[in-house]
Amino acid sequence: MASIRILVGSVYGGALLTARTLKKTLEPEGHRITILEEPDLEDITGNDEPLLVCTSTTGQGELPPNLLPFYLRLREQLPQQPARPFGVIVLGDSSYGDTFCGAGELMEEALYETSARKVGDTLRIDALETTEPEMEAVPWVREWLEQL
Repeated sequence: MASIRILVGSVYGGALLTARTLKKTLEPEGHRITILEEPDLEDITGNDEPLLVCTSTTGQGELPPNLLPFYLRLREQLPQQPARPFGVIVLGDSSYGDTFCGAGELMEEALYETSARKVGDTLRIDALETTEPEMEAVPWVREWLEQL
């Protein structure tokens, strides 16, 4: 079973609810899940556990305020994470056009710069199509875990 660190970026609680649902679903199956609501670089530099970014997108494709400091430090310091597996679940609103799910793209790019290794495809959840993002995230994360 896997130990996973979920980096959460949430404004109105959708991404946090999704992360908590994943934890509630996966822990009884033997996985160990750590939810990081205010992540710091030290949360990822002292271990090699797979990372799962679960974030909403704000404004014009931006990161939520609670995840932004982590992102900025990650981009500034680039702590190398060679081959560390990561995945991305991003919530957005497709009516925003080109910036739809932009926060996920920002985090993916930053993690690539640390030499981390993306596992699977990004799960993009559109608020115009679903009001329960956690329902889409659970089957996706099970597939993601099989690819680790």
